[in-house]
Amino acid sequence: MGMFDFVKNVGKKLGIGGDEEAAPTADTLKKELDSHKLGTDGVQVVIQGDTAVLKGVVKDQSIFEKAVIAVGNTLGVSKVQADELQVAPASGTAAPAKEPTFYTVQKGDNLWKIAEKSYGKGQGAKNTAIFEANRPMLTHPDKIYPGQVLRIP
Repeated sequence: MGMFDFVKNVGKKLGIGGDEEAAPTADTLKKELDSHKLGTDGVQVVIQGDTAVLKGVVKDQSIFEKAVIAVGNTLGVSKVQADELQVAPASGTAAPAKEPTFYTVQKGDNLWKIAEKSYGKGQGAKNTAIFEANRPMLTHPDKIYPGQVLRIP
């Protein structure tokens, strides 16, 4: 656990103008991560090729998962390594995070279809749980795109 795959040529473009093929820097990824106000101030971002490495401690599992997708859904990032990103339990000692459930959006998907694929037929109404689990990275339930990776709570 700890290495997550993303689509390198799909995602949010960081920076202004310049080379379309330019990979994001550790600084730009850290600024993007912090812009979501998840509580990731103590998280470090390191770039190794097209892999973003996250290090540090976060408050809970949901912040761990949101940090992974916030960085991974960036143009130029194909993998996020989070082996060194830990969750601080209530007892105060950091521990490895649990294996999250992610879903890569396919052409023709919407949150209702994703909920039925994830939770079973007739469970499309759980689309709101998926939307809420991916806030603030998702700003509207209709604004998802093929290749985007979402958390499934």
